[in-house]
Amino acid sequence: MWSRPRDRAEDAARANAVQAASALAAHLQGGGSLMPVQADGLALAGGEVAFADVACSVARFYGTEVDYPTSASGYFENHPTFGRRWVSNGRLDARRRQEAEDASFPQWRDHTGARVVLTSAGVRLLPVGSREWMPFDHTLLTGVAAEPPSIVLTYSTCAPLLLSGPAAPWLGVAIEHLHHSSA
Repeated sequence: MWSRPRDRAEDAARANAVQAASALAAHLQGGGSLMPVQADGLALAGGEVAFADVACSVARFYGTEVDYPTSASGYFENHPTFGRRWVSNGRLDARRRQEAEDASFPQWRDHTGARVVLTSAGVRLLPVGSREWMPFDHTLLTGVAAEPPSIVLTYSTCAPLLLSGPAAPWLGVAIEHLHHSSA
């Protein structure tokens, strides 16, 4: 009963985001430019200009080392002949090892909300609860992939970055424009 209105609101927000991205693309293709905005709390380098200051959900795509369980599973048994003894559970140990291996495979991790500032030099992230900005420079950008309602930014030196939310399609168009104009 509650999911219906939320789905409609999400669909409307997604449609508005796609429409805003399309309008920006048409504006930029027609010779327009991005308009500067004020980004309070972010120290910009000399000549760096902010073009967007929005909230997004972010994640990174990477794998980790396998962290195998350190203790064997099992139970104590009171055996009539051998007395009280430890009986190992090989199936549970194997399942725990497999779960640890599966958890280490590359996947989207570190999902969090973040303040995203798009500048002429790159994307600047301030994750929720953090005090330090994470810089992702346009010079290191190797690709922008739109996966509505998200965008995936790939870089030559770090794990891919996923930006999602209502501002993501607009950011994708703007980042693509800045990346090509700086190349």
